[in-house]
Amino acid sequence: MMDAKTVLADTNVLLSASSPSRDLHAQALRVLRDWPNEGVPICTSGQVLREYLVVATRSYELNGLGLSLSQALTNRERLEARMKFLDETHAVAMRLARIAESASCVGKQIHDANLVATALAHRVDRILTDDITHFARFRDFVEIVDLRAV
Repeated sequence: MMDAKTVLADTNVLLSASSPSRDLHAQALRVLRDWPNEGVPICTSGQVLREYLVVATRSYELNGLGLSLSQALTNRERLEARMKFLDETHAVAMRLARIAESASCVGKQIHDANLVATALAHRVDRILTDDITHFARFRDFVEIVDLRAV
């Protein structure tokens, strides 16, 4: 078990938990089930939940989960119930600008920078993801926890 420091879960963790066909399905389920019971708070945000719905309802052919909106919303509700919600405040927006500039973010990298900004604005210094390469540029800001290694 990890220490009790709070962690923000990236969207891909929720997607892995929802899809038995994903390589890290078992790890994601275990983390989302066990960590809160072991005193490790897991957080989410509006961005993460929105991205979850986008991919969950997208077809398999377009790299989605192919769920109906009803199924995706039910999953989202169950996942969110296990996590603490972090609001995207003005402080997040201000921090995003500084992080994006410091880490030279462009395009889709801004999404990851926003997760980092959301975490830091709420004093969360760890992000759990199954794609650590997306967050490598942010190692000076937060600790990146690899789902594959837990």
